[in-house]
Amino acid sequence: MGWISNLREKLNPAQAEMVMSEGDVVQSTINPITYQTAYQQIEVVNRGINLTVDAAAEITMDLNASKVHGIATTDSNVRPAKLEKLLNFKPNPYTNADVFKRNIYIDILLEGNAFIYWDGAHLYNISANKMEILTDKINFIKGYRFGSVTYNANEIIHIRDNSSTSIYRGTSRLISANSSLRILQNMSTFQENFFKNGTVPGLVLKTPNVLSKKIKDRVRADWSRLYNPTSGGRRPIILDGEFDIQNLGTTNFQELDFQDSIDTQERKILKAIGVPPILLDAGNNANISPNQKLFYTNTVIPLVIKLTQALESFFGYDLKPVYQNILALRPDLRDESAYYTSLVNAGVITRNEAREKLRLEASDQPFADELVLPANIAGSAVDPTQGGAPTHEPEN
Repeated sequence: MGWISNLREKLNPAQAEMVMSEGDVVQSTINPITYQTAYQQIEVVNRGINLTVDAAAEITMDLNASKVHGIATTDSNVRPAKLEKLLNFKPNPYTNADVFKRNIYIDILLEGNAFIYWDGAHLYNISANKMEILTDKINFIKGYRFGSVTYNANEIIHIRDNSSTSIYRGTSRLISANSSLRILQNMSTFQENFFKNGTVPGLVLKTPNVLSKKIKDRVRADWSRLYNPTSGGRRPIILDGEFDIQNLGTTNFQELDFQDSIDTQERKILKAIGVPPILLDAGNNANISPNQKLFYTNTVIPLVIKLTQALESFFGYDLKPVYQNILALRPDLRDESAYYTSLVNAGVITRNEAREKLRLEASDQPFADELVLPANIAGSAVDPTQGGAPTHEPEN
């Protein structure tokens, strides 16, 4: 069996080359101002992120007592009951599980990474955009650094989103919507300045005479004071001295088609996050339920699984998200129940095996570990000496 030991110790020969391409320290490539500002100031970004984070944080985790070797060397004294309490109720003395998971999911969506510090007894959030990954030519990761504090590799749980440029750090989901974010910010700034400055576009005062600078300034000041929309100026205009009004252009604010452009960019941003736009539309939509199911199946559940598998790899316990309390997935749960019921009735699995799949405690009844003989097999539903082909009377 020596060849198995040698196989396990064999390292990636390209690891040194990858470290050279990534660098000794892998920092965040995301400008924190870009997406944090968008999350705080752009309504659709805030609502889309919060909708995803709230749905993911609602899902709890079920822990199975079975255990394998985990990454953490300090987890030998972590009992299943204690770990389940840390994950579902209170990860540390200062934070509850809901806030703890919300911080994780926000970091994953905005920065593409989330980091959790394990001190041997509690779990703590660490800001993702300031965490540095220290690479290693042999062991892949040497450690982590946050400012002047350095962590060992077995003290940090790293949850990484997808990335096409790095094997160490994930990428924000909003990076593909950069163009839409800039357009929305520019349109919002234009609208704000448009109304703030009291702009009345397309009007020119004409006079056949040459006016002095003093008269021009006085006319301009009177016009701004008396007819400024921000101050409620709607007095009738009186032109004398051969003044005339001429339109500079026919385009007004309504003709700029801002709302259609805003709706288009918002839908692009929601798609980048993974939220069906119909979930944020007002009105009674007949297909709201299928879109909720699509939202959970393609966005929320994969996000929760990223956290679950990172915790599994770190602590070595079998973890599984609990979906039984999610209203949007109740039809799926009925299908799942019917599926396992059919397997039990067909004699494929036992009752306790089905209960294990459903994350339920095993039954102590003796028949729960026995296969059910299907009722459609001759003689299985009654006494085995009866049923089947009819017996023939011996001929005389």
